[in-house]
Amino acid sequence: MFPWPGPCAAPRTCTAPHRTAQLSGIAIATAPFSEPDAAKRVFDASKPLKAAGIPVLTALRNVAHQMREIAAEPIVKGAMSTALTAALPAPYLRFCRPCDATHPYEMPFRLAALHAGLRLQPGTSPPVLERIPGWTFSPYELLAEHALAPLNVIRNYLRFYGPATVKQVAAFIDCPAKEVKAHWPRDTVNVAVVGESEVRSALASSLDLLISRPNPEGAIRLMGPYDPYLQLKDRASLVQDEPLRKSLWPVLGRPGAIACDAEVLGTWRPRTKGKSLTLRLVLWEPEQAGPALWSELETQGQDLADFRGLEFAGWADK
Repeated sequence: MFPWPGPCAAPRTCTAPHRTAQLSGIAIATAPFSEPDAAKRVFDASKPLKAAGIPVLTALRNVAHQMREIAAEPIVKGAMSTALTAALPAPYLRFCRPCDATHPYEMPFRLAALHAGLRLQPGTSPPVLERIPGWTFSPYELLAEHALAPLNVIRNYLRFYGPATVKQVAAFIDCPAKEVKAHWPRDTVNVAVVGESEVRSALASSLDLLISRPNPEGAIRLMGPYDPYLQLKDRASLVQDEPLRKSLWPVLGRPGAIACDAEVLGTWRPRTKGKSLTLRLVLWEPEQAGPALWSELETQGQDLADFRGLEFAGWADK
């Protein structure tokens, strides 16, 4: 796992599992495209760095080098933050009211961790950082434009989410639209999307998939609230009905999605009592739910209960 560990005790620590051999490629693919992109990614940390005449990319390199040195031996995240605070000059630091302490800005701390060649030890609480074996990658030596095609973040948005605009891709990868436009894949074609007036782009290699229709007898899945499929920026393409769209993406407390092939059929929420798991399902067209659908949903519910070490007790509200 590679980390973006924040220095505060309260903010979450985000991880994603990857094979160790892939991590240098992922470091390049997830690096900024440029100095303006880097400044956008570190949010409020860019202001004091700019005032001190320190480019953000230079600052990220410095933080990564310091983290690498500090983590000569496995180190708890909080201890890393303390040591990093002592090692960095004032433009890299801020006073945090919730912590009542001064420590590094959040985003440089998070973003530099992978480039420092660090990962989280699985199952540690509090989280422990350790060096990735065999790491030789120099931090921020290569930026996102040098990413291999299978890891390129712009290409992969178009690959996984289909036709999109520059603005939609920029919003998803949190990058200036100008940078996304400058690095737009050359093998795209303009396409029209039914119900949309704005022309979008798609990878030419994906056209056959785009014109195929969802299989009405495709696989049924209970997708989690933050499943990658549900993260596309153009939510109206996934769920056209606005009230249903709001029920799938409320401001707080997102449900999961019931999906058949490429179509969202409704929402689900888990209910746990003791060692039993029940699911509350809301099917948007319940009259079309036949025995085959309920059988597949029961299989999915059983799989979820098994994964959580619980007993599946059926439906909370059918």
